[in-house]
Amino acid sequence: MTEERDDLVVLVDENGEEAEFELLDTFEFNGSEYVVLLPFEQEDDGSGMGEVVILKIDRSENGDDSFLTIDNDDELDAVFEQFKIRMDEEFEFLDN
Repeated sequence: MTEERDDLVVLVDENGEEAEFELLDTFEFNGSEYVVLLPFEQEDDGSGMGEVVILKIDRSENGDDSFLTIDNDDELDAVFEQFKIRMDEEFEFLDN
């Protein structure tokens, strides 16, 4: 029997390829809303850690959500720092 999970998100890329992600967090920061995802069933490199994907949420007038990549490195860094603060007790983060 397959267990149904409500914390999984399926994204479809521009080529129609589907990828599953685990939803780690959704939060508002500096007037925008962001989602933090972890690739589901990603291969373990032995560190026990994975790389997260951070996307900006864009809501259309009819209420549909689109996830947008963040091209601005300063914005991405600031959002990741906010995520680290929010999840400090949940995860152990490695400093680069």
